[in-house]
Amino acid sequence: MKTIKGPAVFLAQFMGDEEPFNSLDSICDWVASLGYKGIQIPTWESRLIDLELAGQSKDYCDELKGKVNSYGLEITELSTHLQGQLVAVNPAYDQMFDFFAPDAYKNNPKARQEWAVQQVMSAGKASQHLGLNAHATFSGALLWHTVYPWPQRPDGLVDEGFNELARRWTPILNHFDECGVNLCYEVHAGEDLHDGVSYERFLDKVNQHPRACLLYDPSHYVLQQMDYLEFIDHYQERIRMFHVKDAEFNPSGRSGVYGGYQDWVDRPGRFRSLGDGEVDFGSIFSKLSQYGYDGWAVLEWECCIKSPEQGALEGAPFIQSHIIEVTQKAFDDFAGGTLDENLINKILGLDK
Repeated sequence: MKTIKGPAVFLAQFMGDEEPFNSLDSICDWVASLGYKGIQIPTWESRLIDLELAGQSKDYCDELKGKVNSYGLEITELSTHLQGQLVAVNPAYDQMFDFFAPDAYKNNPKARQEWAVQQVMSAGKASQHLGLNAHATFSGALLWHTVYPWPQRPDGLVDEGFNELARRWTPILNHFDECGVNLCYEVHAGEDLHDGVSYERFLDKVNQHPRACLLYDPSHYVLQQMDYLEFIDHYQERIRMFHVKDAEFNPSGRSGVYGGYQDWVDRPGRFRSLGDGEVDFGSIFSKLSQYGYDGWAVLEWECCIKSPEQGALEGAPFIQSHIIEVTQKAFDDFAGGTLDENLINKILGLDK
């Protein structure tokens, strides 16, 4: 068993135009003052990192790492959630997902995808330069519009959709393997990798690629009404990242999992700040510790009610209180004895 590292915080939802949220220095100073020990960096945020340069220059990455370390923090992982989404986009979503790309690639799906692939590749090299062993992303989606189909999906559609997803991601996974970095997909509604079964389909198509790993976030499983503890039992060998995010599910006679197109605050399934939802984090930290997860516990703040500032303030002590310093001895060691082969044989009746 190993002790989970933390607390850390994902910076994506906190960046803004006002201090302390508008620069790497000011936000590092802020999160360090709250008790965090690490930051997860969204690579699309140019105020935090120059991703292209980070992929090219070890010296730049050393300077970036040194600046973060000067605040008593570590870089836990990099994230390409937005760029990874653009690796696979069904044309039905082209206009909405253009928002994730620079102006030069909008209204040009082929060029946008090529840019996204290069971005994720650069993140793999940047992670290597920074000495990181895990990276966060989304899979993108070619099939999501058929997730609850009417009319029924034609035979072969799902199989070919995952064939194409594998064709797009296999070169990226191979690149991450060369960099010595695990590519961790956040299993998430809206992605073709949205639950355990879809993740397994993908693993089959990429020949069980050793770098096709998981970012575990229980909140998404609450909203899908999955067993988020059993998920750890199934996939613990692939879990290399952990987002600590809470959620609740309150169905009614009027609305359930799909939410009725309502805003977040009115949906039955809602993301909440840590401790305000229904996720059993005590059991999650116990299971992850039991299975030897030694990565970071990273707050991802998303809440439809509480402010990000309050969520961040409460998040660090919440995570710290759940981190288990794993034992290096058995509780009943005091009653044992030294190895005695003769005694063992006598107990087993093998001494005659």
